[in-house]
Amino acid sequence: MMKKILMLGFGLLFVASAWASSEEVTKKGFLTSEWCAKNDLFRDCRLESYACGSEGCFAHWNFGDKESGKIVLYVHDEGKYYNIDLGEIETSELDEAKNANEVAFTGEYDPKTNTIHAKEFKAPPPPKKSFFKGCL
Repeated sequence: MMKKILMLGFGLLFVASAWASSEEVTKKGFLTSEWCAKNDLFRDCRLESYACGSEGCFAHWNFGDKESGKIVLYVHDEGKYYNIDLGEIETSELDEAKNANEVAFTGEYDPKTNTIHAKEFKAPPPPKKSFFKGCL
């Protein structure tokens, strides 16, 4: 009987510690590739780095090769980036958010791997159309 109580106690302790180690967060920042974040390239980030991991890598990358680029979210206020695990989110859904600021990800944060396991994301609205009067 005592053995069962101890096992139940350890099981609850394990579940509680696993639950406490990951917390749901929402982070807003600049969506880019890991290579561009490490090299301080933001608006000038080449889109090929999303697919094959660095600038100029398309020279050695063939259509159908596995994508090796990592997607990260750089948070300006914190001065650091978070790895993004897309989970159920398709990469193609991020097209409008790539190299854009004010992209928000919500999901479980794993501090050990510095990864947000995304459940949802929100891209910023497109720029408003403006009408220009006059001449340059």
